[in-house]
Amino acid sequence: MSNTAIQRAWIGLGSNLDDPHTQVSTALNELAQLPDSSLIMHSSLYRSDPVGPPGQPDYINAVAALDTQLPPEALLDALQAIEQAHQRVRKIHWGPRTLDLDLLLYGNETIATPRLSVPHPFMTQRNFVLWPLAEIAPELILPDGHSLQALLLQCPLGTLEKISL
Repeated sequence: MSNTAIQRAWIGLGSNLDDPHTQVSTALNELAQLPDSSLIMHSSLYRSDPVGPPGQPDYINAVAALDTQLPPEALLDALQAIEQAHQRVRKIHWGPRTLDLDLLLYGNETIATPRLSVPHPFMTQRNFVLWPLAEIAPELILPDGHSLQALLLQCPLGTLEKISL
């Protein structure tokens, strides 16, 4: 790693096409290979109901912690390159996808650029983000001061189901 400060980035992973379990597991391995970055830990895999247009298959989701020296937009570029390698197609907003990698948090930063919003704008409303995140970082405090535990109280587990490590 270079001399740039290391930041803890939290990445949300999801897939509901082309063997989602394998897509997410492979993406975790690919995150571990990113330059100037180290995969520190990841949650179990979870099955979740789809968000968005009806008739989609269920999703497989996970959350990963990455220590990185990549600046936020360079990390976003790297995540999108992994999505592209998995033949990610962006046709329908919140539609089915082979792989979705979301930069949920980047250190304690709040970022609002045309390309990137951190914390991820919907993360506090999504059980498939909050519950896997709580599995690996139960004491996490978001940049706005909200604790992950307080957010969980407002976001029930519902039909989210832990399926494997």
